[in-house]
Amino acid sequence: MLALLALAGCGTAETGAGGVRAESLCPSKAPRYGEVPRERPTATADAPRPPGTPTPVPSSTGTARDGVRITRTYAGAIDEEGVCRSGSLTAEFEVTNPAAHDMTYTVLFDATGYTGASRIVGPVGPGRTVHGRVAMSRGYGDTAGGTSVSLLSVRSIPSAEAPAPGGPCPASGVRVYADEGDAAMGLRVVGLHLENCGKQPYAVYGRPELEIIDAEHERVQGVKLVPSAEVAQLGGPADVVRPLTLQPGERALSGIVWRNTVQAVGGAVNAPYLRVRARAGAAPVMVTPELDLGTTGRLGVQAWRKQG
Repeated sequence: MLALLALAGCGTAETGAGGVRAESLCPSKAPRYGEVPRERPTATADAPRPPGTPTPVPSSTGTARDGVRITRTYAGAIDEEGVCRSGSLTAEFEVTNPAAHDMTYTVLFDATGYTGASRIVGPVGPGRTVHGRVAMSRGYGDTAGGTSVSLLSVRSIPSAEAPAPGGPCPASGVRVYADEGDAAMGLRVVGLHLENCGKQPYAVYGRPELEIIDAEHERVQGVKLVPSAEVAQLGGPADVVRPLTLQPGERALSGIVWRNTVQAVGGAVNAPYLRVRARAGAAPVMVTPELDLGTTGRLGVQAWRKQG
C-alpha cells in the first residue's frame, strides 16, 4: 500500500534533482555556540501557516499534470508529534479544478529512493485551487534518494459520484465501491461491492449497469459488456442472474474481468474510469479500475450475489 502522511514545513534551501528546488526541514548539525536554534514548523496539511512562517514561492520547474502542480519540496518531514524525520521527503502541491462542478482528485506521488504516496483531495469547487502537503519515507533498503518529487498519476471524478466505502451512509442508502483488484498473466479482476447502509430493503437484479469513461471523461464506445465467463472462468459461485434483496446491513458482490491482449488491428483501449449503477435508475458511482482492455473489445461483468 502507498504510505500517506500530511505534513508541513520550511527551512534552509538546497538544489534538488532536475532543477526542482528542495528545502531541508531537519537541521544537519547542532547549533553553534550563541546561534539561535531554528524553530521546526508544526502546521498540518491545508491549514493556515503560523504567523511569521515564510510563504513558499512556487517553483517554475515544478511538475504539473492534469490540474495538479508541485510547488515546493523539502528534504525531511515533521510528523504529528513534531519530530523531525530526516529520512523523508515532503512536497507541497496545489490542485485547480477547471470543471463546472465539484471534483474529487486522487493524486499519486513518486520520488526516487522513497515510498510512493497518495492523497485524496476534494471536493474542490469549480474554478477553485486548494493546497496540500504529502510526505514519503525512505524506501526499504534504500540508503540514498533524490529530492525531486513527480506526479505518477492524477484521477478526478465528480464529487457527487465519489464512492463511499466508509463514513456516513450516502443519500441513496447504499454504498458502491471497487476493491484494488488482482492481475496475473494479462488477466485483470476487480470486485464491485454493494452495501445496504440504509433503513429499507434494497433490491437488485442481474448485473450492475456500467459505462466506461476515458481520461478526458468521455464515454468509450465500441466495448462490449459480456458475462464474465465469456472472458475467463474465475471459479467460485456460479455467475447466475437472479433477483436479490439486501436487508439493511447486508452486502452483495459483483466484479469485472478483462484481458489486456493486443492482437487485432486498431488502437488499444485504456480508460481509467468506470461509472457504476447498482441497478437501472440508481445514482451513479464512479470508480477507477484503470481499464487496459488492449484490443479485445470486451469487459466481463458478474451478476450480483449476496456476500456473507
